[in-house]
Amino acid sequence: MKNQRRIFLQKTGIIAAASAFSPNVLLSATSPKKEKLGVALVGLGYYSTDLLAPALQLTKNCELKGIVTGSPEKIPVWKEKYGIADKNIYNYQNYDTIANNPEIDVIYVVLPPSMHAEYTVRGAKAGKHIWCEKPMAPSIADCEAMIKACNDNKVKLAIGYRCQHDPGIQAYMKVAKEKPFGKIKMVTSAAGYFDGRTDHWKQKKNLGGGAMGDMGVYALQGARLATGEEPISVLAQASTTRPEVYHEVEETMMFQLEFPSGARASCQTSFGINMNHLQVNYEKGWLKMEPHSSYRGNKGSMSNGTEINYPIESQQAKQMDEDAMAIMNKTDLLVPGEEGLRDIRVVEAIYKSANANCTVKI
Repeated sequence: MKNQRRIFLQKTGIIAAASAFSPNVLLSATSPKKEKLGVALVGLGYYSTDLLAPALQLTKNCELKGIVTGSPEKIPVWKEKYGIADKNIYNYQNYDTIANNPEIDVIYVVLPPSMHAEYTVRGAKAGKHIWCEKPMAPSIADCEAMIKACNDNKVKLAIGYRCQHDPGIQAYMKVAKEKPFGKIKMVTSAAGYFDGRTDHWKQKKNLGGGAMGDMGVYALQGARLATGEEPISVLAQASTTRPEVYHEVEETMMFQLEFPSGARASCQTSFGINMNHLQVNYEKGWLKMEPHSSYRGNKGSMSNGTEINYPIESQQAKQMDEDAMAIMNKTDLLVPGEEGLRDIRVVEAIYKSANANCTVKI
């Protein structure tokens, strides 16, 4: 009877009228705290299909509730596999109507980088929290617009730096903070793989392609997180061994960073070379990580004999669970939009340096 009466009240609008008299009681009755946040994936490419959707099946604080896609042929597969309701399926034209869907709390933008700003801003205006894949966006201006839109609409913005949620990465970040081996002198950081594709967004400038924005942020983050500092200058060089494929963007980028403490970093990233390692040389010791940015966890060692080895089932699941908990508890995100912006400031300087063939202050 209570449920029938509630339905009747909702239909007749009496609840809305009554709310003027007892808002606190009605708020607790109609908007109970969710045990899990509903997530909608925007873009159903490889990362969403093979990594995020399976990871969401492992999470405790969030769940896959919706999809946004421009490929209608993918919809039946996702409906069957994940039981997604028709009312939670959107395309890029009706995306803004997601504002009216209380089952969707978070939008995870998993599109080419050139589209991140638009769908983050639109999602924020729809009143949804935003998780955005890295790189945050191709430009500082885009990043700032994304942060502003989320702040203006009082929603949270997290960047999908899964590695910062990895305990192996957190271990060397702790070394940077506590300095058991003294000052950092030199960092070597590399992230890359051989990409055999010839017609992908990563090879197209207008979509935000290029090695630096994609794998390059792992090499850059390695240096930034290992030092605990922000670089003050960069000298970079771009190159390609396959100009028939990489004629719009770089296949490989090498860059040297200088930090306020005097520490230096030599970094490399590529779509033509397999590499995944980090080495930090201190005054009185060293730290090595290989792999450094793997999906399945990262391994390392220190000169004092300490091993860094924390197996993890899914970085993506840990990332999304921790971001969801921060939203529900109204606490700080581990990797907010400002962190993505810090990387893009350096990325812009790297491109400027490579184009001008000179050192650029950051």
